[in-house]
Amino acid sequence: MRRLFAVLISALLIFGFAPVAHADVAGLTPCSESPRFQQRAAAAATPQAKARFEMYSQAVCGTDGLPHLIVDGRWSHAGDFMIPGIAFLYIAGCIGWAGRVYLQAIRGSKDATMREIQIDVPLALKSTIAAATWPLAAFSEFTSGKLLESDSKVTVSPR
Repeated sequence: MRRLFAVLISALLIFGFAPVAHADVAGLTPCSESPRFQQRAAAAATPQAKARFEMYSQAVCGTDGLPHLIVDGRWSHAGDFMIPGIAFLYIAGCIGWAGRVYLQAIRGSKDATMREIQIDVPLALKSTIAAATWPLAAFSEFTSGKLLESDSKVTVSPR
């Protein structure tokens, strides 16, 4: 009985009684083929708007005619999310590293609290410029052991 059922299911699948699976992404279509996107592009009046619609025609659009980002890990969509994401992480790291370097530089001074409130602009600019290489500096401090504090110096809640 099991073999008969397996043969019957196999025959149904072979002869196409099962619906065809489409490998599209959430029902999105290329913007160049989307009628709603074409309406929006035709309404563009300025050369900048026309250039923008020309650039977006390579993306994928929903039924609303607007381009959508694809974040599914495919390398063909790396420019949609991965490149801006890496740029965001780099810029956020620069900001954090600049603040860290600035706070470490003023830590030993007698007016450290006041220099946190009223920023020492030349020192802050120096810290910001030095933060451009923060990934290398962080790796260097990590390998030397200066980046992390020992467990004995970290306070733990008694709860």
